[in-house]
Amino acid sequence: MFKPFERSNSFTKSVLNKFFILWKHRDVRAIYSRDLLTGISTKVSSDIRAVEHRECYHMNGKDTDLGRHPILYSFRRCPYAIRARLAIVLSGLQVELREIVLRDKPMEFLQASPSATVPCLVTKDKVFDESLDIMRWAFEINDPENFLNMPLDGYDLIKHSDGPFKDALDRVKYASRYPNDLFDESRQRAAEFLKLLNQQLCQPYLFGPRPTLADIAIFPFVRQFAFIDKAWFDDQKWRNLSAWLDTFLKSPIFETTQQKFPKWVKETPVMSFP
Repeated sequence: MFKPFERSNSFTKSVLNKFFILWKHRDVRAIYSRDLLTGISTKVSSDIRAVEHRECYHMNGKDTDLGRHPILYSFRRCPYAIRARLAIVLSGLQVELREIVLRDKPMEFLQASPSATVPCLVTKDKVFDESLDIMRWAFEINDPENFLNMPLDGYDLIKHSDGPFKDALDRVKYASRYPNDLFDESRQRAAEFLKLLNQQLCQPYLFGPRPTLADIAIFPFVRQFAFIDKAWFDDQKWRNLSAWLDTFLKSPIFETTQQKFPKWVKETPVMSFP
């Protein structure tokens, strides 16, 4: 259901930059590449991604270890980790992914993450322990489709999603943990935010014809809520929201983000993502 947008100047610059990199590194085996979210053709080999990643760091004046990728500790089903992986894929960067089992967290992860929660990104110079910080890190290095270009209202929506909506979501999804709460009241509180999103989605995305950081940051939580009781969710009068959700669920970008990785242990071979 993802449809190509009008190809803007940023798109042209992005494509030209890819070919400039290929021309500079003629020894790299080449390929074709695709920005999955926007429907632009792309499949970059890991070699090309590594070159692009190094080039991005160079262009942004960042001094880093060019010999290895940042490490992303992740958990496939976690909505916070999902949005971090989405941003990494959409930025065209590559990381070493370490899939964590939350009931058996490895010592390397606990030493890296101050909060002992996923996602956690470890670069040469810094540890990013919040998913939004990881998203901004990725798009600040490379944001060819301008995901960071959104109104300030987008940050308010993200804040509401991460705060009151996530609280209500948890009280519905894990109702047995909150025996003193009324299930219907919690679901209604969550639904109020979803109605607000539905009104906002008079165009394909929250702030117009193209997705922004807010779309990517909020989608995983709407997905999580929807699948608590998909029949109930589909029966609600939020057509715009349902279409927006389906757009993400049916997109190749989401499939890429949700590929399965084995549990990471110290002896696990390096797993590149994407």
